[in-house]
Amino acid sequence: MTDAATGPATDAVAEWHRLTGTSVLLDGFHALKHALRFGARIPLAVTTDRRAALDLADELAADVRDPLDALLTEVPETTYASLVPRAHPTAVAALAVRPSRAASLEVLARMPRTAPVVVLDDPRNLGNAGAVIRLAAGFGATGVVTTGTLDPWHPTVVRGGAGLHFATAVERLAVADLPSGPLFALDPEGDDIRGLKLPDDAVLAFGSERSGLSPALRARADHLVSLPMRPQVSSYNLATSVAMTLYHWSVTGGRAL
Repeated sequence: MTDAATGPATDAVAEWHRLTGTSVLLDGFHALKHALRFGARIPLAVTTDRRAALDLADELAADVRDPLDALLTEVPETTYASLVPRAHPTAVAALAVRPSRAASLEVLARMPRTAPVVVLDDPRNLGNAGAVIRLAAGFGATGVVTTGTLDPWHPTVVRGGAGLHFATAVERLAVADLPSGPLFALDPEGDDIRGLKLPDDAVLAFGSERSGLSPALRARADHLVSLPMRPQVSSYNLATSVAMTLYHWSVTGGRAL
C-alpha cells in the first residue's frame, strides 16, 4: 500500500477523527475480537494489512471472521500509527461505543445476582485494573466497580482488559453508591477465606495497591476476609488477589461457567 491514504482509507481516517473523542479505543486484534463477541457497537476498524488480520481471525477466532471482514478498512502504516498511542503488534485498531452508564448501573443494581460484583477501592495502576476486568469477565462476574479517580474506561485499562469491558458491567461509583449485597472486603486481618463460602450476590472489595482499603470502604464492609499467605510475604498483586477470590467463589458454590 502507498503511504498516502486514498478512497475508503481517507474516509475512514476522517470518521476516526470525528469519533475518537467520544469512543472507546480497541487496541489490537484480541480487543476487537472480544468486543465483537460480546455485542459491542463498533462503527469503525482499521488495519495496515487486511489479509493478515483476516488470516488471524481464521486461525484464532473464526466466529468473528465475517463481521471483521465487513468492518475492516486497510490504511497505510503511517496513517495507522497516527491514529493510536502506540502501534499494536497485530496492527489492528477500532473504535467502539461505550455502553450507557444507565444500562451498566441497571445491571449492577439487579437482584438477585447470580455472580459477585468486584470493587476496586481507589486503584492506582491502570494495567492492574484492566487485568481485573479481564479476570472478572472470565469468571462471569456481574461487573467491576472502581472508586476514586481512576477511570475504568481509560484506554490503558481497556488495553489491559483485552476488550472484555463489553463482557461485564464496568463503572466508577462512590463507596456510598456501591451495589447492594453482602460486602466482603479483603484485608490481612480478616477471616481466612478458606473457611467461608462466598454467596453469589456478594460484593467483593479490594484495596488499592499502595494503601489498602479506604476508611469509608472498611466501615461499609460486612465481612473482612484474608487470603492465605506465607509469613513475611507482604502482599499479592491486585489482579492475583481478585483471581484467587473469584476462584474460591467458583469452587464453593458459584455458578458453572
